[in-house]
Amino acid sequence: MKTITVNIVTPDGPVYDSEVSMIIAVTATGEMGVLPGHIPTVAPLGIGAVRLKKENSTELVAVNGGFLEIRPDKATILAQSAELAADIDIARAQESAKRAEGLLQAKKDGVDFKRAELSLKRAMNRINVYEGNV
Repeated sequence: MKTITVNIVTPDGPVYDSEVSMIIAVTATGEMGVLPGHIPTVAPLGIGAVRLKKENSTELVAVNGGFLEIRPDKATILAQSAELAADIDIARAQESAKRAEGLLQAKKDGVDFKRAELSLKRAMNRINVYEGNV
């Protein structure tokens, strides 16, 4: 079975480095599947799960924006932040979601609604990746 090397890197350092048979990522225009031998491409990433398919399993990574650079034998994800499903602090993610929902429901002057929406989206992404609901 052909594979492609995947590297996920954040400003804090490397998060993932392995061989996979398929990558599925959420780009700015929708989901994108990548197989070994894919044409060279660069795509902006949105907030979402990156699914890394191996022969008999799928690993999930919560990614919050960045870029996906694809070459025929290697894919690199440069993300603002990324967490493997096993590394997610679910209590922290749930608290963050609750806090963002509270800000959105408060409808007070001075609340940055766009920032609260993005915070909620990031928290929900982390919760979904942790629970495998992607």
